[in-house]
Amino acid sequence: MTRTLLSRLAAAFAVVALAALLAPMYAEAQVNPTQSSVNEDAMFQALGTSGTVSGRVTIPDQASGNLIVPDNKAWAVLQGQTLHTLSIVAVVGMVVLLALFYMIRGKIRIDGGPSGRRILRFNAVERFAHWTLASTFIILALTGLNLIIGKSVILPIVGESAFGTLSAWGKVAHNFLAWPFMASLVLIFLLWVIHNVPNRLDWQWIKAGGGILKKGVHPPARKFNAGQKLIFWSVIIGGALLSWTGIMLLFPGEVATAADWQFYQVIHALVAAALSALVIAHIYIGSVGMEGAFDAMGSGEVDENWAKEHHSLWVEEVKSTQARNTAQVQTPAE
Repeated sequence: MTRTLLSRLAAAFAVVALAALLAPMYAEAQVNPTQSSVNEDAMFQALGTSGTVSGRVTIPDQASGNLIVPDNKAWAVLQGQTLHTLSIVAVVGMVVLLALFYMIRGKIRIDGGPSGRRILRFNAVERFAHWTLASTFIILALTGLNLIIGKSVILPIVGESAFGTLSAWGKVAHNFLAWPFMASLVLIFLLWVIHNVPNRLDWQWIKAGGGILKKGVHPPARKFNAGQKLIFWSVIIGGALLSWTGIMLLFPGEVATAADWQFYQVIHALVAAALSALVIAHIYIGSVGMEGAFDAMGSGEVDENWAKEHHSLWVEEVKSTQARNTAQVQTPAE
């Protein structure tokens, strides 16, 4: 029995030893499913270098296999910190400045008081273009701002579920309202570019502070003064930049590299923040900041005294045109 037991143990040992010797040879002969994939050690090594951690993909875009690109670390900081801070500073900073200005200067009143006589300033087409541009920009600005500061500002207030729903619908609104924004931007340019060409009167208006810093000071101006021209060209140029970069972001297949895509997003965010601050100032002046200003885009007609104080040369042009038309009507045909 002892011999039999020893012989069996020896046979078992021989089988185990033979298996140990043949295992590496067998493994080399087989297909290793993880041979070309990223293992954990390689990933952590790449994180500390400039290497890219990539997997395998079967689609033509091989860049989609990149799991980690070290160069994107700087982009993450820019997106998550720098743009986040600049957006908040631009918007909140402008609101604070306007609040201080209102406390110091107060509402800009019509010096002579309302006359009761009205002058048509903007027709229906002009008001339609303005309100289309204004409404779409406000929604685009809010939904875009949510993408940058929403997680840190809005999410803690409304909660994850509401924030997720808000962000999902905001993304849809941002993508689709971009098109009427661009269409109204073109229309605004065609309607008003002739009135917004800079001239020597603009410098006089600037030196006088636009007549809003001191009561009773009203520099001459035509249909658009220097401040309104600044708003116009800022909206046109800024809107064109937002439109171009936005199209590149909507159709990433048109962008050559990831670096280009990041560049377009940075420009899009910076221009949006600057333009949002400027539009906030425009909204302030056109509403609570100046008496009679809202009527220009409300009914389209403004009080004659308001028009004389802020656009005296334009009032003279309107009255001159009206006088010529009246004279032509009263002159009998020969």
